[in-house]
Amino acid sequence: QVQLVESGGGLVQAGESLRLSCAASGSISSSIAMGWYRQAPGKQRELVALITSGSTADYADSVKGRFTISRDNTKNTIYLQMNSLKPEDTARYYCKWRLRVSGVLAEYIYWGQGTQVTVSS
Repeated sequence: QVQLVESGGGLVQAGESLRLSCAASGSISSSIAMGWYRQAPGKQRELVALITSGSTADYADSVKGRFTISRDNTKNTIYLQMNSLKPEDTARYYCKWRLRVSGVLAEYIYWGQGTQVTVSS
């Protein structure tokens, strides 16, 4: 069974940086797409950044130029480097993996439990 463990959230002041990590464990045969989502109170969960197995990255307009998604294939881990944080970045951030498990062709989606990011003004 696949498990996603997120870390790196916290409370910072505006303008500071954080790096989120999401480590996947289990019998993963291939990772198709991995992404970071966030959900703030009163708002719908939104895609922040997405990275494919080919390391092609896409970002929400609100974070372009400030956030960077990356991956470490040797560790089955993705990261979200968040620079120049703003109060509006405050949300719970969730890691999402679309993958295949060993011996199965079908694709599965797994979500992490989320990690809170709070940015004070």
